[in-house]
Amino acid sequence: MTKQPEAGTEPIAPSPARRVSPWNVANVLTVLRLVVVPFFVVCMFVDGTGWRWAALVVFLLASLTDQLDGWLARKYGLITDFGKIADPIADKALIGAALVTLSLLDEVSWWVTGAILVREVGVTALRFAVIRHGVIPASYGGKVKTVLQIAAIALYILPGVPEPLRWAVLGAAVAVTLVTGADYVVRAVRLRKVAQKARGG
Repeated sequence: MTKQPEAGTEPIAPSPARRVSPWNVANVLTVLRLVVVPFFVVCMFVDGTGWRWAALVVFLLASLTDQLDGWLARKYGLITDFGKIADPIADKALIGAALVTLSLLDEVSWWVTGAILVREVGVTALRFAVIRHGVIPASYGGKVKTVLQIAAIALYILPGVPEPLRWAVLGAAVAVTLVTGADYVVRAVRLRKVAQKARGG
């Protein structure tokens, strides 16, 4: 027997899902990170120690926004479709611009830049390719990779850093970048198999 609502009461309708505007603080930080990339590149190509320090400050601040916008989006529920697409693009644009600029200045070997960029673009494309099956979350290794890349690039931007130190950090960044790239491929294959098995079942 179906229980009827008591007199004087109305059934409570479920509250509609909160719509998040794409123009929120997290996405604004993401856009700003994209906007400063050309200014960073200009600072790198202008001669003078002061311009190198300016490039370093711009690069580190932009890198900080990469961590900050993600934290804000998760903490305050500001995750949007725009942010999901723009954030990785802004991240790759900053790292890519820095590496290509350093290679053009003959400070970082082109094979290093190529290896890192192929991995970054490939993993981003892979994540979008399997997104219909599910989201591949960022791993701990991926976070270590990002920190090492930022540290290595910063050491190359900073004038007067000993070459052995630069090579040590850059070598670690390349190694972790390639290993975590292979891990993403394995997890993407597993995710696809699980999704296909679930549909078949």
